[in-house]
Amino acid sequence: MEKLIYLDNAATTLHKPPQVAEAVKQAILTAGNAARGAHGASMQASRTVFETRQKLARLLGCPQADHVVFTANSTMALNIAITGILSPGDHAISTDLEHNSVLRPLYALHEQGVALSFVPADKQGRVRYEDFASLFRPNTKAVICTHASNLTGNMLDLACIAAMAHEHGALLIVDASQTAGAVPIDMTAMGVDVLCFTGHKGLMGPQGTGGLCIRPGVEIRPLLRGGSGVHSFDRQQPAAYPTRLEAGTLNSHGIAGLDAAVDYLLSEGVAAIEKREQALMRRFYENVCDIDGVQVYGDFAAQQRAAIVALNIRDYDSAEIADVLFADYGIATRPGAHCAPRMHQALGTVQQGVVRFSFSVFNTEDEVDAAIQAVRELAQT
Repeated sequence: MEKLIYLDNAATTLHKPPQVAEAVKQAILTAGNAARGAHGASMQASRTVFETRQKLARLLGCPQADHVVFTANSTMALNIAITGILSPGDHAISTDLEHNSVLRPLYALHEQGVALSFVPADKQGRVRYEDFASLFRPNTKAVICTHASNLTGNMLDLACIAAMAHEHGALLIVDASQTAGAVPIDMTAMGVDVLCFTGHKGLMGPQGTGGLCIRPGVEIRPLLRGGSGVHSFDRQQPAAYPTRLEAGTLNSHGIAGLDAAVDYLLSEGVAAIEKREQALMRRFYENVCDIDGVQVYGDFAAQQRAAIVALNIRDYDSAEIADVLFADYGIATRPGAHCAPRMHQALGTVQQGVVRFSFSVFNTEDEVDAAIQAVRELAQT
């Protein structure tokens, strides 16, 4: 098989800036436990964690670096935000675009007395903003939504949703798993109250990293309680951010890699990375959308979207297509349900699933053209 053509970047970015791996290596060799001592190794880890908070606050528009909280991934961040803000008797609004990282915490809270409403998506995964407005109630505590669907790439207008939420006294909690590092984000300008991110996708950091950016004034109850390195004789978890939500030892080795990745993003510019990825995505879409037997899902007329193209070929099972793409063409994609059950119900693809192609700044035009040719050949044969 020739060199792997990796088009599964919505799952995780395989190709990272080389300095990311080097930073992880150096941290493994030299870093102690952050905030757990005053010796050199511990202080070095603490400095890395502190500096990474500052850089992420700058990158994502969080007004205070101490309101950047580290977690293992966006799933953990979303669970912390959702369960730490909603209580029995509250009402929450979400959408059909959501990943199970949002849906399952909400469903669990629904069983405990939290009321839920969902904004429906149409057959191309689009929502109507007037449908948000009609769902607010006097007890609506929060709107929880993705920034971009991990299945179709469709993006939501966060500023519009934030304005509606705040008008009704509700918070906006955002799943930025598919957009952090891939599109410019300023959570303050957008009106986002809690932004949840993962480190291993658009941020190009290691797996096992992620976090929340929290607007000052937003109160989130801790999900975990334990060692913090400070206030050791207090029975309660320390109240100040970020310690309030960071029980236990942080992944300092992974955060060191994330630090190097954010340096790369700040140096290259997220807008420039977005432009490159969008060009690759559009090149692929425009050459496969009219192939006989190919069905593409999502709103490609939108001005902004994630660099994702989801499709099916005739009535073939998506897993079968993905297997052939890998075995015969050396192309890595993601088939199946993508942990987005409500979206598949909206698209009508529950049984077939879809094959998702997702693009990175490190992909090339030649790789995209090879994927186009593969889809064309599979549709013909």
